[in-house]
Amino acid sequence: METDIKVALGLYGVLSSRPFHVEPRNIVGDDPQERVSAEAAILNSRVHYYSRLTGSSDRLLSPPNHVIPRPEEIYIYSPLGMAFKVTGSDASSRNPSIITIFAIWNTMMGTSILSIPWGIKQSGFTLGILILIFTGLLMLYCCYIVLKSPKAIPYVDTSDWEFPDVCRYYFGKFGQWSSLVFSMVSLIGAMVVYWVLMSNFLYNTGQFIYNYAHNVNVSDSEYGTNGSDKVICPFARNDAANHTHGTVDLGGGGNGTTDFSSFEHWWSKTNTIPLYLIILLLPLLCFRSASFFARFTFLGTISVIYLISLVTYKAIRLGFHLEFHWFDSTKLFVPEFRLLFPQLTGVLTLAFFIHNCIITLMKSNKHQENNVRDLSVAYLLVGLTYLYVGVLIFAAFPSPPLSKECIEPNFLDNFPSSDVMVFVARTCLLFQMITVYPLLGYLVRVQMMGQLFGNHYPSFCHVLLLNIIIVGAGVLMAKFYPNIGSIIRFSGATCGLALVFIFPALVHMISLKRQGALSWPSAVFHTFLILLGIANLVAQFFM
Repeated sequence: METDIKVALGLYGVLSSRPFHVEPRNIVGDDPQERVSAEAAILNSRVHYYSRLTGSSDRLLSPPNHVIPRPEEIYIYSPLGMAFKVTGSDASSRNPSIITIFAIWNTMMGTSILSIPWGIKQSGFTLGILILIFTGLLMLYCCYIVLKSPKAIPYVDTSDWEFPDVCRYYFGKFGQWSSLVFSMVSLIGAMVVYWVLMSNFLYNTGQFIYNYAHNVNVSDSEYGTNGSDKVICPFARNDAANHTHGTVDLGGGGNGTTDFSSFEHWWSKTNTIPLYLIILLLPLLCFRSASFFARFTFLGTISVIYLISLVTYKAIRLGFHLEFHWFDSTKLFVPEFRLLFPQLTGVLTLAFFIHNCIITLMKSNKHQENNVRDLSVAYLLVGLTYLYVGVLIFAAFPSPPLSKECIEPNFLDNFPSSDVMVFVARTCLLFQMITVYPLLGYLVRVQMMGQLFGNHYPSFCHVLLLNIIIVGAGVLMAKFYPNIGSIIRFSGATCGLALVFIFPALVHMISLKRQGALSWPSAVFHTFLILLGIANLVAQFFM
């Protein structure tokens, strides 16, 4: 994603010995109509002159320090459509290792965490744990290749490069455009998952509020457990009684049933809620700037911490329910090894995916020599978080009376809408996704419009058409195929094929070959990575 938000700035030109350019446009300052001053124009000409004297690999004729403006005089033009003043040097703005580690953890944590218990159920408890550990190590290694790939290019200043630039260096226009396409798959796939989840959370939130306001008691005892911590099996209820919603006890008057039926008609998870979201989110996607929504990214950390607390509390209340049947399933338990395990590998490919923005995240690390260590620690924390949530939800799922097959792709669906703690979790996640969704749309717009038109906001009509297509995809999936597990595994396996397996492995082998250091074990191993990525995608179509 970092390629989508890469800034075009004057300092960029100085550091890479490319022409320094000050655009004749308004800049943010005390005067909204302030334009580039004569002094800045002279500075532009001087740096431009020096940049003509040298190539990117020759440092002898680089612009001297007295030509480069002081930090407080540098303006950075960003894709957000504004110019920002640099307030300090690079060293002062860099983060310690602990901040970098948790930034990676926060960035990698996403909606995939809701599907980890379902993925473990699909692959079997024992095999699921092994696959999660193996996939995490594999994704870490590929991410390490991506992180070091710019530094492996000799005689070229790659300090401002991202991985798509590396792909363009090795594979030309094909590498650039293919990385764009697969990045679009990951972004739009995430937006579709968000739309399905927002429809789900909004439906259950409205259901909780309506039931509480009208004193409606929905009993799920026929298809779930009894007690204060109920766990339900939604698909069993839907298959057995499409005409009813459990046992409804209305404390009101005679027309209560009619009112409830009317509410169910206009508040439908698949028929109406996905359309209601258009009214809220389509205008937000058309905002020229996404800086307002970026202020709410901290909500992701709060939501994940609350989810971990919720899972811990539910596991303590429900206890563990495990039986080990290695290859044969029983009425209530699944085997430890199942042939559906590629569904988990598809989910994990997206769950551990951070390869397209890891270079940008690591640039802000104060101690660059610790990048590999910090990346490894971040992956360890992410893996432990997924393992913790997945294992606890699977183990605590009450079998008997319910079957482990009842675990949903969104494990929150296994709790009734009347559960107060789950209601809080859904509400927090809903608000978080409403703020993150426009950011994802902004990244899609910047990447696609920038490549096609050379402008991040060519016109309102262009942006509106793109947003209608993206929103339409989300609405259609939420209405006809609201299975986030399958959406995540397909998008993860597709984007992972190129950006996790093929391009990093090829880049690494080509780099080693040019250095004369490519050995046959290394070639075999990295070829195996490519075949593994292809098999991961192909297997999704047979599950």
